[in-house]
Amino acid sequence: MPQSTAPATIATHLATIRVALVVLAPCSMLALGGIIDCLRLANEQEGRLLYQWQIFGADDRPLRTSSGIDLPVDGALATAVQCDTVLVLSDEFRAFGGHPLFVSTLACVARNARRVIGVQQGVWWLALSGLLDGYRTSINWEVFTAFAEQFERVIPTQNVFEIDRNRVTCAGGLAVVDAMLALIGQDYGADLAERISEHLIGGPPRTTVDRQRIPYVTGPGERHPKLNDALHLMESNIEEPLTTDDIAQLVGVSRRQLERIFRLHLDAMPSKYYLGLRLTKARTQLQRSSKSVLQIGLACGFTSAAHFSNVYRDFFGVTPREDRRNYLNRDAMPEGGQSTA
Repeated sequence: MPQSTAPATIATHLATIRVALVVLAPCSMLALGGIIDCLRLANEQEGRLLYQWQIFGADDRPLRTSSGIDLPVDGALATAVQCDTVLVLSDEFRAFGGHPLFVSTLACVARNARRVIGVQQGVWWLALSGLLDGYRTSINWEVFTAFAEQFERVIPTQNVFEIDRNRVTCAGGLAVVDAMLALIGQDYGADLAERISEHLIGGPPRTTVDRQRIPYVTGPGERHPKLNDALHLMESNIEEPLTTDDIAQLVGVSRRQLERIFRLHLDAMPSKYYLGLRLTKARTQLQRSSKSVLQIGLACGFTSAAHFSNVYRDFFGVTPREDRRNYLNRDAMPEGGQSTA
């Protein structure tokens, strides 16, 4: 099981670890189910109550999950005062009416806990509460840039999860099981974590040194080392794009060889694929940040707002402003007891 920089296990001091699962809409049943199943299996495998959990929301109303299922909660966050671990889970960061009070309540509850966990955009809520200042923090690749710019005191990484002292952060998705197995291994030993993994028919658990496998490097060409290197270069040079010749030279192939590799594995020329990558990054920022169209265009390597808008429309069929408006209109109606800002 993975090694970490976390302190001595909290289980040495507690008969049962009480976990407050703080869930905000929209939330994934996959992530929530993975968390609860790992805790449940720990109890079943040992034949005793190692973990006890309750689900809390911003208020006491049921939450609508991403699958459209209404999830009952045990109460509002403010009532989660008797807990050893606070875990915040959300698929997206969506501000809602009264969220400043929620943030201050989260900070208060979490500071009285022995361990604090954030999953996917639950990490964003912890950062707003000031609970991640000075900690290594796993950030989902979709919001990595926006998060790093907003929270300068946090140390962001693109590892699948991080354990830094008593702060645990996870990029979300299937990585939540890896993170939970690592924590259970810390709390009650590697043998229990391995038994749970075997029960789940899982492969070797990922560790805190495993990076997120973003979509741009998980296509059928991932086994080609030169393609992998080229894709990493593109991902790392969004604001100041490299030329195809630059990329070919840096990965050690000719331009013609690079173009042949891209056509074979990704059915695209390097320049076209790179443009799609930059525009996809721009779209994420349009939907997830309040930056102006010009700021986003410049951050994604476009020289002017007009150039950015024209290329964006050719690629997505709408202008950046239209796309942002459409996205905001999609979230205009409250869901799960919350309203968007």
